Amino acid sequence: MADHQDNSAYRSELEKERARLVGELSEIGPVEYDSNFADTSQVTAERGEAEALATELKDTLGEVDEALERLEAGTYGLCTSCGELIPEARLQAMPAASRCITCASKH
Repeated sequence: MADHQDNSAYRSELEKERARLVGELSEIGPVEYDSNFADTSQVTAERGEAEALATELKDTLGEVDEALERLEAGTYGLCTSCGELIPEARLQAMPAASRCITCASKH
């Protein structure tokens, strides 16, 4: 396991974030509009915004799930690109971070 102070605190943060994301995704639900609605361009724009938000939430949820998997595997806190420890400050700011700043800035 990566040699960070207290991975249980990160697990707690990740689990809270996961619950929040799942809640937001369930609130969005399926995007349905009345087919008789007069302003189809507005419907198209709103549908696009809702779909973009759902995609972003799903992507973030995937990152959180991957971080939880790394915790289980004992590799949490190690950069998935170079294998070095991810600094505590980065993990505190972004508990789902999978790469160190150097590797993240290359992509």
